[in-house]
Amino acid sequence: NAEADIMLVGEAPGYDEERLGEPFVGKAGQKLDGILKAMGAERKSVYISNIVKFRPAMPNQTTNNRKPTREEMDACMPFIREEVRVVAPKVIIALGGTAAQELLKTEDDLVSMRGKFHDYAGVPVRVSYHPSYILHNEDTSEKRKIWEDMLAVMELLKMPVSDKQRGYFL
Repeated sequence: NAEADIMLVGEAPGYDEERLGEPFVGKAGQKLDGILKAMGAERKSVYISNIVKFRPAMPNQTTNNRKPTREEMDACMPFIREEVRVVAPKVIIALGGTAAQELLKTEDDLVSMRGKFHDYAGVPVRVSYHPSYILHNEDTSEKRKIWEDMLAVMELLKMPVSDKQRGYFL
């Protein structure tokens, strides 16, 4: 949605995204859809992008993925800058360390970046774990960390937050 208030930025397309030509459509995308639903939003109400616009290639590549290189990210950042300019979101959610580090031009780790808003071209940025993190870590306290980031975004945007939503994963 090019008129979205929320822009989500991940690392790069994976196998499922490359196959279907859409961002966040694999298992992590299904998890993201669930997070959006819990926020009272849906996929068609947000703008979803990636730092790198193509799936980074690997020798003998099958369904596995790899982190983008510096050169791949540098080549794609002009697209992100233009997307932010055109969409003019009210908030950006950086999903994962790679997206956060590239947007914010820092080498800080994800843990130290979480819990506060940062700035990208005048737009508040909330750093959170990538939805795939939940797929590999079912610990409720870890789910809560992601949810706290989403609550902060909801509060920033003055979205309604119910007591039930405030209590998720406590």
